[in-house]
Amino acid sequence: MLQSQGFAAALLDRDGTLVLDVPYNGDPDQVRPVPGAREALDRLRAAGLRLGVVSNQSGIARGLLTHEQVRRVNARIEELLGPFDTWHYCPHGPDEACDCRKPAPGMIRSAAAALGVPIERCVMIGDIGADVTAGLAAGAATVLVPTPVTRAEEIAAAPVVATDLAGAVDWILAASPHRPRVLVARCDSVGDVLVTGPAIRAVAAGASYTTLLCGPRGLDAARLLPGVDDLIDWRVPWIDPQPPPVDSSEIDALVKDIEARQFDKAVIFTSFHQSPLPLALLLRLAGVPYVAAISEDYPGSLLDVRHRGLDDNLPEAERALSLAGAAGFALPPGDDGRLRLRRPLPTVEEELPDDYVVVHPGASVPARACPPERCRDFVAALAAAGHRVVVTGAPSERDLTRYVAADAGLDLGGRTTLAQLAAVLERARCVVVANTGPAHLAAAVGTPVVSLFAPTVPYERWHPYGVPVRRLGNAHAPCRDTRAAVCPVPGHPCLSEVATADLVAAVEALTARCDAARNGGGV
Repeated sequence: MLQSQGFAAALLDRDGTLVLDVPYNGDPDQVRPVPGAREALDRLRAAGLRLGVVSNQSGIARGLLTHEQVRRVNARIEELLGPFDTWHYCPHGPDEACDCRKPAPGMIRSAAAALGVPIERCVMIGDIGADVTAGLAAGAATVLVPTPVTRAEEIAAAPVVATDLAGAVDWILAASPHRPRVLVARCDSVGDVLVTGPAIRAVAAGASYTTLLCGPRGLDAARLLPGVDDLIDWRVPWIDPQPPPVDSSEIDALVKDIEARQFDKAVIFTSFHQSPLPLALLLRLAGVPYVAAISEDYPGSLLDVRHRGLDDNLPEAERALSLAGAAGFALPPGDDGRLRLRRPLPTVEEELPDDYVVVHPGASVPARACPPERCRDFVAALAAAGHRVVVTGAPSERDLTRYVAADAGLDLGGRTTLAQLAAVLERARCVVVANTGPAHLAAAVGTPVVSLFAPTVPYERWHPYGVPVRRLGNAHAPCRDTRAAVCPVPGHPCLSEVATADLVAAVEALTARCDAARNGGGV
């Protein structure tokens, strides 16, 4: 398991491992690194591993040291050996029965949590048996680097023994081949970010650190994606539907920010109608040495991987996964490639019915929205058919949801964050929604969708991915493939003509299918 995933962090004992052991040392001038320590640590840093120090300092409890002296010694070690991402020390004596003093595992777990790294992807390096015992008790891998004070039985019991710190690093890097720091970009809205989630997980599985560049419209969705370690929020003037003027100072600031982060690779995810080349140019200016994207346009020297020739009907999630694969990143074993969110989801303060159907009447652009009066009819008909109905919407859609819910549904318009909306959708038996972000949010929590899909963009690419779906609406309406934001056809016939009976029947079919699956009958 560890060797297939690779290590993401190394936690090191201080005295005897990083520096020569001076008992109860409170004098920075007495700090002497062990031979080759700086070179060994730099190799770990270059490989993308995060570093932490975990050290017993019982001299504080014994009255031989102060906290300030320990901090000054630690600062001197950083001067000599380079930066560490987190420092932890236990000030307790051996008789205080704390959870942090090695061989107890508390300090190891705290350091892993501070680094944001799963404990199973950490390796503990120390010079005595207590270091090994603490690491194993926490669930980390361990490497023992013996010194003259290490007992023979401790060496015999250690799973991995290295002759020196350089040898320990050799073992770690052999088990954890270099994993690049990667920038992924998806600069659109909520739904666009969500459907890119599987591809971002594929990148994260092969990266030491994954940063997502996104726009403000997709930021809340980006925060929900597994595999994302960090975010850069930037409104992209060639993608945002209400683009700001091009500002050279903002572009310079972005380039400098990306340059400072020292990415090894970048993967630019776009929709079929967008060009990755402007962003690729900025990444080149920031010194990113490897850039991959889908581009039908000639990229010159802007791309290292120019991925093209894809099936026009490929779903957006699979299109993005195809690019990730071309860039050398694959989903890890056991990942089915469906949309997914970080867990746990937040609680919802509103009291919800035990079983309910969600109707979400809003959409990101008017051309994709079902007319409000039709959504109001749908809610009333579903309630008359015996369904409890919850109506959801953004804060800007409160008037819409109040109108649509009327007296037949529970109005949650504007009362949830995006993460809370995901929790509401997850508990629903079915979601009725247009082609907009919450449709993909429902897919990400595994809830069936009745898709009121305006054909302004291809259904094959943008349908809710990986869940049972019933599509309603005129797939051959004159607005087909126009990518219109405002309906170009009077009366909005693609969705205004959806029959109430057809919608109730679609909900009935999906909820029956969902109930059968929950009861073990399959789907």
